[in-house]
Amino acid sequence: MLRFLASLVIALGVGAAIGLYLGWVQFPVEFVDSPATDLAESYKDDYTVMIAAGYLTDGDLGGAVERLRLLGMQNIPAWVQSVTERYISSSRDSRDIAYLVALSEGVGRLTPIMEPYRQLLPPGQQP
Repeated sequence: MLRFLASLVIALGVGAAIGLYLGWVQFPVEFVDSPATDLAESYKDDYTVMIAAGYLTDGDLGGAVERLRLLGMQNIPAWVQSVTERYISSSRDSRDIAYLVALSEGVGRLTPIMEPYRQLLPPGQQP
């Protein structure tokens, strides 16, 4: 039994050493600076919501549009409208929808489906 436990401990040690060598020396992780245009659509949507929340904080529409240009969209107002309507139709978080509606209104893309969500923001956060 002692011989079995000693063999097990030695095997675990050798396996851990080989794994560390392969992971850190032979095949280390290579970080690549990927552009925002390579993000999955759900992450682009999340980024758009964050930009919309920032727009409500600082009221800088030009800055919000410039930040959204990182996503590689040709028509930013149409993108914001599309994300907003997608969030509304899939019943996402109402606060996120309210942020997106405010940004959509800011870029001139307020549609009838967005109207009920304009009242969700507190008075101090109206665009």
